Amino acid sequence: MIKREAYLNQLISRLNNGLIKIITGIRRCGKSYLLFNIFYEYLLSQGIKSDNIIKIALDNDIFADLRNPLKLKEYILQRIEKQSEHFYIFIDEIQFCYKIKKDDTDEKNVAPEDVNSLYISFYDVLNGLLLYKNIDIYITGSNSKMLSSDIASLFRGRGDCIQIHPLSFMEYYSFCGADKSDAWENYMVYGGMPQVVLEDNEKQKRAYLVNLFENVYLKDIVERYNLTDDILIGNIVNVLSSAIGSLTNPHKLVNTLSSVCSIKTSDYTLNRYLNILTESFLFKKVNRYDVKGKKYFNTPSKYYAEDVGLRNARLNWRQQEKTHIMENILFNELNLRNYSVDVGVVGIDTYQNEKRQLINHEIDFIVNTGFKQIYIQSAFSLTDAEKEKQELLPLRHCRESFAKYVITGGNEKYWIDDYGIIHVGIIPFLLDKNILE
Repeated sequence: MIKREAYLNQLISRLNNGLIKIITGIRRCGKSYLLFNIFYEYLLSQGIKSDNIIKIALDNDIFADLRNPLKLKEYILQRIEKQSEHFYIFIDEIQFCYKIKKDDTDEKNVAPEDVNSLYISFYDVLNGLLLYKNIDIYITGSNSKMLSSDIASLFRGRGDCIQIHPLSFMEYYSFCGADKSDAWENYMVYGGMPQVVLEDNEKQKRAYLVNLFENVYLKDIVERYNLTDDILIGNIVNVLSSAIGSLTNPHKLVNTLSSVCSIKTSDYTLNRYLNILTESFLFKKVNRYDVKGKKYFNTPSKYYAEDVGLRNARLNWRQQEKTHIMENILFNELNLRNYSVDVGVVGIDTYQNEKRQLINHEIDFIVNTGFKQIYIQSAFSLTDAEKEKQELLPLRHCRESFAKYVITGGNEKYWIDDYGIIHVGIIPFLLDKNILE
């Protein structure tokens, strides 16, 4: 069992808080396993009787009748007849619950904005169940009919979201049994999707990731959003996968698709598709922040893949640039640790031909902890003095008293240079969850 203790602790901290716990995240990252196995075993260890944990997997035809929301409610109420006892309700793939009409009212006689009030959905049922003080509700859901981000938006003020990600490097390393260097090399290639980690055969790993991207994620998206051009969404995915860690301007991306792929589209359509890919948890958008000007730039932005193994599979394991892959993994780790992350920009005065010129330099990540900021530069290799100067320059021009880090490839131990900049290798950084504290 891959324990996933960080997510288990989040569930434990939310026990009996009066809200519907909504477990979200990219498909096949372990949401159902977390709920039905890891959390279930925890409750049993705390003395909760198995009869008091009601598990309903709506994607299983055994529970097909319960896809009717009224029958779902009836089933749960029958199971919790003993009002003196406490019950835990686990519902997997909640989106399989369909809406049913309340009465025979002709929809033509109802204003368009009120049509939804004629129907009963799982949203109505679950909110009604919240009135029962002896039950605690947990749900998962993500597929072509309703992705997890949609589900979360339905429970305004009544839902408590926990987003699950693929395995972090720390989780992978604790399970795989390899030494640190080998584990890191494998992780950069295959990422952290749980089924991939459990598979020993490299050929099977690759086949699984390719199939997952093509036959699950992209088909889900095309169905869910009624896309008429699956070729366009596929090419956008290809471009984003090729350009992880690079600045992405939607208008320039439209031109790239036209010139390189001979695909005509508009800025509006392109932005819509980019939003779809982030809503589906395949990519994460990161905005740029002017450190000295204290403002955000509207464009360009950066996009990072939710899992580098999926990204590599999409490109058929070409473009294995360790610099960009490490940066993507570093971003995912910061995101997993629940930091708010931006891309930093620092304007530095330079003089050419006796003329003053302001040139923007990039800081890979600005980590916002609420009380302070931390500046982080991802530099896979500082091969020479010129490369080191280039990477450290923007950090040296951030005059704030906030901490500054340079993360290098490998297992370099933590040390501080004469400018107060902290240097540390990516492996110890990923294995120490408190390193930024």
